[in-house]
Amino acid sequence: MAPRPTAGQQAAFGRPASVGGSFADGRPLPPGRPVPPPPPEALLRAFGPSGPAVRGLQDPPGGRPGTRRTATGPWWKSDARSDPWRDPDAPAALGAPAVYDEQAQPGPIVVDPAGRRRLRVREVSIRLWVLGLLAALLVGAVGGGVGWVLTRTADESPLLAPGTQLSEVEPGITRTPGSVADIAADVTPAVVSIEVRVGQSGATGSGVVIDGKSGYIVTNNHVVSGADGVEGAEIRAVFSDGSGSAARIVGRDPSSDVAVLKVEKPGLLTASLGNSDKVVVGDPVVAIGSPLGLAGTVTTGIVSALGRPVRLAGEGSDTNAVISAVQTDAPINPGNSGGALVDASGAVIGINTAIASLGANGAGGSIGLGFAIPINTARDIAEQLISTGKAVHASLGVNSRSVTDGTRDGALVLNVEPGSPAAKAGIREEDTIIAVGNDPVGSSEELAVAVDAHDPGDTVTVEIVRVGRSQKVEATLEAA
Repeated sequence: MAPRPTAGQQAAFGRPASVGGSFADGRPLPPGRPVPPPPPEALLRAFGPSGPAVRGLQDPPGGRPGTRRTATGPWWKSDARSDPWRDPDAPAALGAPAVYDEQAQPGPIVVDPAGRRRLRVREVSIRLWVLGLLAALLVGAVGGGVGWVLTRTADESPLLAPGTQLSEVEPGITRTPGSVADIAADVTPAVVSIEVRVGQSGATGSGVVIDGKSGYIVTNNHVVSGADGVEGAEIRAVFSDGSGSAARIVGRDPSSDVAVLKVEKPGLLTASLGNSDKVVVGDPVVAIGSPLGLAGTVTTGIVSALGRPVRLAGEGSDTNAVISAVQTDAPINPGNSGGALVDASGAVIGINTAIASLGANGAGGSIGLGFAIPINTARDIAEQLISTGKAVHASLGVNSRSVTDGTRDGALVLNVEPGSPAAKAGIREEDTIIAVGNDPVGSSEELAVAVDAHDPGDTVTVEIVRVGRSQKVEATLEAA
């Protein structure tokens, strides 16, 4: 019971004696709840009671209650009509809380969606839990023991099995004529390794037999130039069968990077020399040589460009050449120099001589750009070296460097040799040469290639640009 208020509380919060109720008269009243309109006639016919004295839900379709509770059969119990939870007109009121008999029914019953009682964990007997745990431990122990016994008692197979023979198949291998294997088999015997030793240092390269009867081998000048005229230097040619022979320098040409050697070994296979003028970009090629000292190495690719001006100089030799190279993506590495670049017919169409590399002095190896001296050029130089020991080249008599004005490229004349064909033709310093004959000139390398394509004594038309104006002069080339 609440305590009675004190006199002070009664005076402060009590109702005055003149007031009869809890609140003063004339207070505003809350608005009444509006009466909802009657439902439409169609809804009454569909969902309303079947008669004036009938309350609750209508009978199910067909007038028969369902045998079980489903979404389409709500009348699954005989007393469903009198169930207050199903009667929309049943009064609602709060009742006493649920009381459970802890002995007969401890707590509410949990049922699943189908109405079946769920067994709660705490209702499971402790004995059953202990029994299940012991069973699991027993099964694990038995299984582990059996596995341990089996693994300990199983015999190990021996490591060695004398007389073992592995299976072998012999499928038919067809190597058609013109295949890389066929080309390599035909040409490799005509390609040799060149070993050069000067004192305690040495170098390797490659060579191609161009006259097996006389023992002539063509290679690069930069491969053998370090041994020319040096006392005690040795040059040795090693053939595909592993035999070797001492080689002598017949002649070498620093202006084309071509050299010819001679060996005293009869019965050499001579390589077939093709026509480099008939080669086109995209032709398949095979490179054969001794890259990195690995004799008889074969790589393949295509001709990726023709007439590529490439300057060759340095690398410890007196080579100072500009060649109109055959460019290939066949992998070429140091040691391939002087080897053969062969077409699909097995004919040599170039002498491998240089690579493009990102490493210093070519140490980085092939990056897919190799260059070969066209065999037509190498054949002409080799014939001259075999005949006279030296080669002759046409000369214009100028030194130049590559220039461009943004719209036109050319070779700027830095100096003119006195009495040279250029001086006689009236070419001056600061002139820019843009063409020689029918060959356009866009760099100093292209100028060297265009002049070397002619013979001494040929008269060519040289187009120059002087003080912004183009003019042509005639020059008679002389031997360099």
